[in-house]
Amino acid sequence: MITVHHLENSRSQRVLWLLEELAMPYTVRHYQRNKTTMLAPPELRRIHPLGKSPVIEDGDAGVPGDPLVVAETGAIVEYLVEKADGRLGTPRHRRAALHYRHFLHYAEGSLMPPLLVKLVLGRVPLLGKAAQKKVQPMIDVHLDYVEAHLAANDWFAGDAMTAADIMMSFPLEAARSRAGLDATRPRTIAWLERIHARPAYQAALAKGGPYAYAYA
Repeated sequence: MITVHHLENSRSQRVLWLLEELAMPYTVRHYQRNKTTMLAPPELRRIHPLGKSPVIEDGDAGVPGDPLVVAETGAIVEYLVEKADGRLGTPRHRRAALHYRHFLHYAEGSLMPPLLVKLVLGRVPLLGKAAQKKVQPMIDVHLDYVEAHLAANDWFAGDAMTAADIMMSFPLEAARSRAGLDATRPRTIAWLERIHARPAYQAALAKGGPYAYAYA
């Protein structure tokens, strides 16, 4: 069985959602952030040397007593899709397949970095506010790009939801919460509302515990 090492209000919420969509059995181990630093607790280093979340253990892989450990959201998503025989994975149509690969990696590789800068700067008084003004235009370029894509497509890759949509959920939820994503980009807001209404998403929330970004 899969064990998800889940940090509150973090990228690991996507892993829970994917597992629910795939109807794959799993257990959750919950971790709280340090109230001062907002970082993951040191206990996570017992699972993976980097001490980050998400991390999963697959007790059905590896050897008895030594489960396979997979870290990094994108790697976990690809691993679980493969384990589920490709469900929610690469679409057959060539253009949709290209979109799938692109957005699967774009979420963390391009969209998340400027958002993370703004989220971190938001905790720094005075200097942080000035720096945030310089970061926001970079974020707006990405939000406009996403809005244009969703104006022409219901989902990020093809005519059905895929793991690419799951990867895109956290950065866009963070953007809605703290980085200027609002009703001026209606297609993106509609997409967020659509994924939040999915039964699997709601089930993941119930198992993962409080998740601030789902309620922006």
